[in-house]
Amino acid sequence: MPQELILEARDIHAWYGSSHVLQGVNLQIARGGTLGLLGRNGMGKSTLIRTLLGHVKEREGQIRFAGRDASKSRPHEVARLGVAYVPEGRGVFPNLSVKENLVMAARNAPAIARSWSFGRVMETFPRLGERLGNLGGQLSGGEQQMLSIGRALMTQPDLIILDEATEGLAPLIVADIWRVIEEIRRDGIATLIVDRDYRKVLANCDRALVLQKGQVVLEGKADALAMHPELSGFLGL
Repeated sequence: MPQELILEARDIHAWYGSSHVLQGVNLQIARGGTLGLLGRNGMGKSTLIRTLLGHVKEREGQIRFAGRDASKSRPHEVARLGVAYVPEGRGVFPNLSVKENLVMAARNAPAIARSWSFGRVMETFPRLGERLGNLGGQLSGGEQQMLSIGRALMTQPDLIILDEATEGLAPLIVADIWRVIEEIRRDGIATLIVDRDYRKVLANCDRALVLQKGQVVLEGKADALAMHPELSGFLGL
């Protein structure tokens, strides 16, 4: 039986003014699947994410989440379709406490054992439990990233988009973030991952694609893509 698509994007184009950044991008993520998005800086990865989320106004093409058309949707409408976003730079509210950052985004947990309740986030990120009364702006970079991921998970998403989730973090925190990403995968939440560590991305994804100047130049199963002779050239390695 074919898998249900949680995200399907066809012939996506996007512009910033006169700059034609995305040029006919296609991608799919099955329910519970994980897609890695690779490419050098400036190749369109962040623009693609922002387009999928409805932040880029000058866009064309078809975007569907779980079969529902979101081609013209605004960001808050995309969020209501079950899409959570962990942005580059974390995006925590600096003047809200850790607990307030978490509960302000919470949706009622479905009646399943593996839902992301407040208690489960505390178990997953015990350091946040020690800092519930601290303001978001008082946390370290690693703690802010934990908070951003925990907040996204408490929306009970069908799809979570992680944009540079490990950038600038200490190695121990990076290892912890990848552990949580693996836990998200086991829960069956679809995931779109952007990260500079392409080896980690490919090790933690089912499929991946590579962008070059706003176009998909490589795509396929992650293990096969890791061995592709042109991969290092497209990544500038």
